[in-house]
Amino acid sequence: MKRICSKTAAILAALLLAGCAELREIPPPFLETAENAPAATLNSPNAALLALDEKRSVLLDKKSRERIYPASMTKIMTAVIALENLPDYEEKITLTKSTFNGLHEAATAGFLPGERVRAIDLLYGLLLPSGAECAAALAERAAGSEAAFAGMMNEKAWALGMSGTNFTNATGLHDKNQYSTVYDVAVLLDYALTNETFYEIFITKRYVTPPTNLHQRGVICYSSMFSKMESMSTDGYTILGGKTGYTDEAGQCLVSLAEKNGERYILATAGARAENNSQTLHIDDAIEVYSSVSSAKSIK
Repeated sequence: MKRICSKTAAILAALLLAGCAELREIPPPFLETAENAPAATLNSPNAALLALDEKRSVLLDKKSRERIYPASMTKIMTAVIALENLPDYEEKITLTKSTFNGLHEAATAGFLPGERVRAIDLLYGLLLPSGAECAAALAERAAGSEAAFAGMMNEKAWALGMSGTNFTNATGLHDKNQYSTVYDVAVLLDYALTNETFYEIFITKRYVTPPTNLHQRGVICYSSMFSKMESMSTDGYTILGGKTGYTDEAGQCLVSLAEKNGERYILATAGARAENNSQTLHIDDAIEVYSSVSSAKSIK
């Protein structure tokens, strides 16, 4: 009988410890390429561009393994753990007053204490307007507490090879012990996109929930990225979806999926320092990078 290598066994054990409802295949690793070069003109001090083709190449590396604060890009992992552990996406979850504890400075989707919301609607509220109350509610339902949920997030990160990452919360609120790298964030999105429900939410621009006990007309959820973009397509590429993030410590962050010349790419950036709220330096960087991808899959 063949023996399972220790690394494979450890990964399987980690997935089981995380309580995953399904063991989806982990995509193969990305490879460094000769074309890989830093982009000195970017506003973001950290950037990683990955090509989702057969070669799975790293096309741009700007301090991609340097520690950063992921801010609300964290919510991608929150969604992954919730999707893999909640038994029924149609289940209604009640948001309690304690759900909102500590969230007074965080972005919310607009749900209220005492509101009964379907899990799937909380997931839209989590990924589109970056609702912190959605993250807290999903974490409590999936794991019993945010601390236990963070443990599941770390188990999944380890299984995905995100060696530069540690989670302490599900919301992305600043904690000096919650950190990642833009490379790890890109790898996480690559995995998350293999989940059909995640992908459907991720590429949505606007979503309206069904009526709830506190919102008779439902709650409207707008994508925090698309709402800041004048156009999703230019120079032959289309940005299909993205997750923004911001804290004072993290700066402006963005991880996105784009398509150009029939190929798909993931770009993660972090640390852009805007002078005011009207500046969208993270989106400007995404436009510059995707515009620079040539048909030969390299950075000009």
